[in-house]
Amino acid sequence: MGKVPPYPNNVGKRSAHTAIDGRKVHRVVEDEVKLRQRSARHSKLIYFQQIRCEEDGRLEYRFTYYMLGVKPGPRRGRWVFGQYSLMLPPRELGRLLKKARKRGWRGI
Repeated sequence: MGKVPPYPNNVGKRSAHTAIDGRKVHRVVEDEVKLRQRSARHSKLIYFQQIRCEEDGRLEYRFTYYMLGVKPGPRRGRWVFGQYSLMLPPRELGRLLKKARKRGWRGI
């Protein structure tokens, strides 16, 4: 397919979405860490992002991903944002990690 493009950088990127109750929610990516998933069959980047809600200052974390486009067309050879992402508040992230550690999960 050729040369792999640079990894997307979303720090400072603003976005908006409509919440389930119909409110417009604006957010900004404050920071992110990323890594290439070595075990994936196709080129895949895993992102862990720190996101701030602009309306109330609430902090959330998002696990998301990019895949290198392989289908013919304009996305071929470009990083394509994964349409499914998990977002959760810091407290719930901490609770999940604590439970995983208690169970002896390695590397957490």
